[in-house]
Amino acid sequence: MPARTLSTFPARRSDNRIVLGVVVASTVIFLALAPFARVQLPAVEPFLPAYQSALVVIDLITAVILYGQFAIIRSRSLLVLASGYVFSASMEIAHALSFPGLFAESGIIGGGQQTTAWIYFLWHGFFPLFVIGYAISGGDNPSDERPVPHPLGAIPLSIAAVLAFSLALILVTTLGHDTLPRIMNGNLDNSGKIYVAAATWVMSLAALSVLWRRRRRTVLDLWLIVVMVAWIFDVALAAVLNHGRFDVGWYGGRIYGLLATSFVLAVLLVEHGVLQAHLMMAREAERRQHARAEAKAAELLAANADLEAFSYSVSHDLRAPLRSIDGFSQVLLEDHAERLGDSGRDCAQRIRRAAERMGALIDDLLGLARIGRADVRRADVNLTGLVREIADGLRLLAPNREAVFRIAENINVEADPGLMRIALDNLLGNAWKFTGGRKPAEIEFGRQVSGGQTVYFVRDNGAGFDMAYAARLFQAFQRMHDVREFPGTGIGLAIVHRVIAKHGGRIWAEAAPGEGATFYFTLPQPAVARQTDPVGERESQVPSGALTAAG
Repeated sequence: MPARTLSTFPARRSDNRIVLGVVVASTVIFLALAPFARVQLPAVEPFLPAYQSALVVIDLITAVILYGQFAIIRSRSLLVLASGYVFSASMEIAHALSFPGLFAESGIIGGGQQTTAWIYFLWHGFFPLFVIGYAISGGDNPSDERPVPHPLGAIPLSIAAVLAFSLALILVTTLGHDTLPRIMNGNLDNSGKIYVAAATWVMSLAALSVLWRRRRRTVLDLWLIVVMVAWIFDVALAAVLNHGRFDVGWYGGRIYGLLATSFVLAVLLVEHGVLQAHLMMAREAERRQHARAEAKAAELLAANADLEAFSYSVSHDLRAPLRSIDGFSQVLLEDHAERLGDSGRDCAQRIRRAAERMGALIDDLLGLARIGRADVRRADVNLTGLVREIADGLRLLAPNREAVFRIAENINVEADPGLMRIALDNLLGNAWKFTGGRKPAEIEFGRQVSGGQTVYFVRDNGAGFDMAYAARLFQAFQRMHDVREFPGTGIGLAIVHRVIAKHGGRIWAEAAPGEGATFYFTLPQPAVARQTDPVGERESQVPSGALTAAG
């Protein structure tokens, strides 16, 4: 899933309202300036160098931020847009260096009277193509865009390509000056300029149309729409409605150009500020949570000795009345069944089953407490052998049950043998329980390599569960199914989680209701591999006739 940035975050109604307000305000200001576009104003010498310098700095900062986001989320569309801002900055530099009388009488880079105007139109005509490339590269859904495989290598290549392209255009306007159509007479427009300006305008309108037609517009799309609207007003005032340099249209167009350049940078900086604030809040919350966890751990350690004595005392005190309840209910069923009648016998059986569940709960609670206090005694453990023993034990529980176990060969780990038996007994016992009565059971134990790490798994085709409740799966007393259909205490997976955590591993699950579940866990690698099978992953599958009981 891509990171949530302006280029991936869907535009909300509030974003649309803000952008609409900016577009409406820009349009009103344009309509107010348009009738006065040809009014001549004095040439303000500091205006152009300040204006060009601001454009270059803004575009370069915008390109750097976009390249930075591209390096993180590897979006091809961001690479194209960042390249567009590099192109814009390079053409702005050329435009300033060629402007007559700014740094030299005929400009520093040479050329002629047409050079500056042509650089302006090539700059304003090709930047919309980068915007179109951005929109097309992202597709209708930016989150589905295929990432660029090597972003850090793509950045310098794109910058080099853009600079080479800009240099080619500059050479056309300088060395090829005499071959270009005449669009300026000194500081005044020539009649042919209107056609070049119209073509430039068409490119901006095309970019605006492509952005508008995207099905799922992002926040960045909206602000690029604002940029293109301002770009259109820039060309209209500075090259279509006016009649030359230093008139109202010329100054007004450049102000629109400065605003167009600033919009994307402004929202990027706001986004960075918001993200920084969220990061600081998250770090503070993490620090507080860590402090609370340390305090809780200290309290638990201090109470550990008392808890151990208390747990065994409570266990003894609870078991005594349970034994009495179970014993008397058994006497009622064996010696007084006829006098009890059907209803009485059913009640007595319910009492016995409740007593059994209570006893199992006490055992599980004590087991959970013991695991929390136990030290891990590591040794080489053959998990394949453990799983076979557990499978044989399960088979004895239901000799007539149809089931198949698939057990991978030669799986050895470095772990505590006793704790691993407890964990596997619970995982396989769960798989056995939740495949009961639904269909022929298929239970698999194996391993796979994911991200360079060995992952072990227990897979079944049983009842499964809804992944919406996965967050509480490994908590004590959490159940995903009706206890009447699948009896239990809800402690088993909490025990497994504690065993795996004590080994420095982790456990997680994938499931779907009615389609089974897979429990994955990681463990340290064995110190000495004892695999005799060169493949190491071959399955041991006993013929189905021998596995109809428990597999």
